[in-house]
Amino acid sequence: MNDKLLIAGKSYNSRLLVGTGKYKDFTETKAAVEASGAEIITIAIRRSNIGQNPNEPSLLEILPPSKYTLLPNTAGCFSAEDAVRTLRLARELLDGHTLVKLEVLGDPQSLYPNVIETIAAAKTLVAEGFQVMVYTSDDPIVAKQLEDIGCVAIMPLASLIGSGMGILNPWNLQLIMERVQVPVIVDAGVGTASDAAIAMELGCHGVLMNTAIAAAQRPVLMAGAMKQAVEAGRSAYLAGRMPKKLYSASPSSPAAGIISSARS
Repeated sequence: MNDKLLIAGKSYNSRLLVGTGKYKDFTETKAAVEASGAEIITIAIRRSNIGQNPNEPSLLEILPPSKYTLLPNTAGCFSAEDAVRTLRLARELLDGHTLVKLEVLGDPQSLYPNVIETIAAAKTLVAEGFQVMVYTSDDPIVAKQLEDIGCVAIMPLASLIGSGMGILNPWNLQLIMERVQVPVIVDAGVGTASDAAIAMELGCHGVLMNTAIAAAQRPVLMAGAMKQAVEAGRSAYLAGRMPKKLYSASPSSPAAGIISSARS
């Protein structure tokens, strides 16, 4: 079955997107990314060296652009101005690369998105030719505004970044999917494989995660589990689950032709 994730005109086999931070070293980073099967990887420009520090090891040496679609992000930015500046730098470092992940945070404690600054940054970046995948709240009205601005993917949180709390409001995710036409990718809050599977069963087009893998006791094993969970959740969504029926039991095998126990 040809079931690809399509973002900004390019198709991908994997619907799992992963971050590259918080691992103990580059060796573990590489192993976890490979185990995840991800084709799109996020890079925090403010925290990762991709060439701006020539005397330090570069992340691109172990995760080359020839093998992965890089997704520079603005992690750590708290204003539209800082976010735009960061992604302009990323474009220079990556030879004109325009696919980016925008996130503008509201405060350093909750890391909840500042949607006002996010919208302002999105307008500037889209006008400058960036293909913007945008981290936002699970507000369907804001999601639609960001699509109308021209963002190529909407990335609502499941719960707070790094919390591992899973999907706290599945209803809002469904509202977003009903209202926008671009891919909806759950971003932030996934803690374990079942969270990823639930997101996919709801009909989300993909899941992005970092801490859920990097902070696991065995990150590489968890990366493989997340790969399977996303695939299973997507298959279950496409298959169409049976309806829930409260107080309405039905036999699992056909009742026709059953042998009667009545005496003759």
